[in-house]
Amino acid sequence: MNNLMPHAVRRTLKSLLSAWTTAVSPSPQPAAIPPAYTGPDIPLTQLTDDSRAVQPGACFVARVRLRGDGTLWSDAHRYIPQAIEQGARVIIAQHPAAALGFAIPDDVLYLTVPDTAVALAWLSAAWYGFPSQQLVVIGVTGTDGKSSTAQILFSVLQAAGLRAGMLSTIKAIIGEQEETLALHVTTPEAPIIQQYLRRMVDAELTHVVLETTSHALALGRVTAVAYDLAVVTNITHEHLDIHGSWENYFAAKRRLFEMAAARQAGHGNQAKEALTPTAVLNRDDASFNLLQQVPVPQQLTYGLHETADIRASDITYTPAGTQFILHPSSLILSSPLVGEFNVYNMLAAASVAHALHISPVAIQHGLESVPPISGRMERIDRGQSFTVIVDFAHTPISLEKAIGVARKMVAGRSGARIITVFGSAGQRDVAKRHLMAETSVRSADLTILTAEDPRTESLDEILALMAEGAQRGSGVENETFWRIPDRGQAIYFALTLAAPGDIVLICGKGHEQSMCFGSVEYPWDDRQATRHALHAFLSNQPMPDLGLPTY
Repeated sequence: MNNLMPHAVRRTLKSLLSAWTTAVSPSPQPAAIPPAYTGPDIPLTQLTDDSRAVQPGACFVARVRLRGDGTLWSDAHRYIPQAIEQGARVIIAQHPAAALGFAIPDDVLYLTVPDTAVALAWLSAAWYGFPSQQLVVIGVTGTDGKSSTAQILFSVLQAAGLRAGMLSTIKAIIGEQEETLALHVTTPEAPIIQQYLRRMVDAELTHVVLETTSHALALGRVTAVAYDLAVVTNITHEHLDIHGSWENYFAAKRRLFEMAAARQAGHGNQAKEALTPTAVLNRDDASFNLLQQVPVPQQLTYGLHETADIRASDITYTPAGTQFILHPSSLILSSPLVGEFNVYNMLAAASVAHALHISPVAIQHGLESVPPISGRMERIDRGQSFTVIVDFAHTPISLEKAIGVARKMVAGRSGARIITVFGSAGQRDVAKRHLMAETSVRSADLTILTAEDPRTESLDEILALMAEGAQRGSGVENETFWRIPDRGQAIYFALTLAAPGDIVLICGKGHEQSMCFGSVEYPWDDRQATRHALHAFLSNQPMPDLGLPTY
């Protein structure tokens, strides 16, 4: 964690606790109340939850992570002795030292809080001077389409001339700087979020689009972020391995809207102070009836439903993009983005723009000038006679939608087929393994099941479960679906099956830059792998070894 501090914030324990107290007033939740401390002030050099990074004079937060079902995910209390040995001056813990059997030196302050994840979030915000209070913060959540919607919205904000930043699972944009985030990142941890927001304030930005995952909401990473607008794309079957049930998963998503509803006026940002906290809801999604009950001061709806505030009509899909009429402005939009799900993503972005009072002309320009979104229905073309697309679809619903888009792209081409390549991650929701395979064999023509971050699970067992799902969907192994463990070989095999006019759809990894086997992250990019496979295929050469242990 970067230890640079804004000059207005002192690095002392009492100043952090005082700022935290002020931020959660006047009606704090019990877990958000700072620990009581009346002793001498303590200068701090660092705030961290990583015992390996502790420097002399640090405040170490022994974070406890719980899954959505209340079971323990990880507990950093066992690293307290290591943090003290490396020079930590203050320990923030969730359990008394005596209960842990630790002897705390006299020169180390040990404070307990109800929830160390929550404490880390508020302390991180205090450490960086509560930057979200100085920005218009737009949170985008949902099962599918978060990154795309964030990118589209960022394009609209730029078209409107606003000084905006973005923090998504793909990248961070601060002014002219663009930075790729860490491997397999969802929303970053609280200290990193607050650091990025601080940098945006220092760069004199006024707005930020913050992709907000259910993990971030459930694990307290965004607890201290002052959201102004909460946007949902959709809520479907996903991450039940973390949340335990759909109810817990939905509750995590709902938290974003509750935070927007509770948002207090900003400080020093006129746009934030003048803005009414707003919920942007998908009128056509099953989440609508439940989320509309959250008492956010203003609600806007989008969709194809006639009652939606922002809607699309007269939609035309082509392989080159999408055209539709945007209401209520009646603007005719032509976008390079393909598929119905991208219409919804664009409508979500247009709804936020409407809440920000951005002109229809700027909305149109922003939607039409969106650059290709990395790993989202991204074409890989090497002059082959069929279409190859890489997409991030990694849930049953998103896979079905991606196949549906491909099906519309081949409409009118007699005999054209959809060939899918995908896997299902290890140590993640087991139920979706059957569902994804079943979805593919029913919606596509040919299916290749392969590796996708098996982690410490047996890849053969993952593929066996997927094969069961494929058979449940009336798939016939080695006729309509295949198991090929090596992802590179699977992509290459799909190319050998493709005939002119077909679409090969490679799903699940999208923009990601690695694949995890055991505890090792192997370099991997589906787009680069596909280019290698196409080169080999078109040259009548075998698939090269791309470095995975399955080759």
